[in-house]
Amino acid sequence: MEDKIVTQGLNAYFGDVQAIKGVDIRIPNNAITAIIGPSGCGKSTLIRCMNRMHEVVRGARVDGKVMLDGKDIYGPGTDAVMVRTRVGMVFQKPNPFPTMSIYDNVVAGLRLTGVKDWRILDETVERSLKLAALWDEVKHNLDASGVSISGGQQQRLCIARALAVQPEVLLLDEPCSALDPIATAKIEDLLFDLKDRYTIVIVTHNMQQAARIADYTAFMYLGELIEFGVTKAIFENPEKELTEKYITGRFG
Repeated sequence: MEDKIVTQGLNAYFGDVQAIKGVDIRIPNNAITAIIGPSGCGKSTLIRCMNRMHEVVRGARVDGKVMLDGKDIYGPGTDAVMVRTRVGMVFQKPNPFPTMSIYDNVVAGLRLTGVKDWRILDETVERSLKLAALWDEVKHNLDASGVSISGGQQQRLCIARALAVQPEVLLLDEPCSALDPIATAKIEDLLFDLKDRYTIVIVTHNMQQAARIADYTAFMYLGELIEFGVTKAIFENPEKELTEKYITGRFG
């Protein structure tokens, strides 16, 4: 399987604190990769480096390489906004824009790039909400506030918003941590359906979730990538003792 994102000697810092330490990882195309590990191990920082969101934090910096289709996204002349268009992100808590309707939430990114054609906007809203498995639930209420729907629906709205600009990669930072089991199941089913179209990377504190939906799993500890491989192998026959201890609940 081809690799969509490859990191080489990736280090990330918050001021003098090193959060990511020399991470080399290959993210396969059109698959779900889960990143697991205890709190504070660098999971979220790692994916924020994959679309240059890390650098928006004051005092944060990155060195090493992050290759997207073979091109370093931190290379000279690379436009960070374009990187974030190609590599979308969904955060831990649903964050629809509260002053915008469902419709306007979906097309916010397109409008920022100057798209004004109502036909394109209408088509994008329907396409993106269908991809996010939300269209049938909100199609008669698109003028309602983005925060008027349930938490699970809000998170799918945020996924639709990310998909509207037609990214190639979708990064999700613990997207189900604030959701109930029913809403979580809907998000998991959605991600499983989306992997044929997108490369998906999900940070999760829920090892059962990783085992259910991920094709590949990376285990991180104290900023280092300890082990990466096919999910079944990671959970049933890990190579590293530290991985086995975490998987079996002996720490973390």
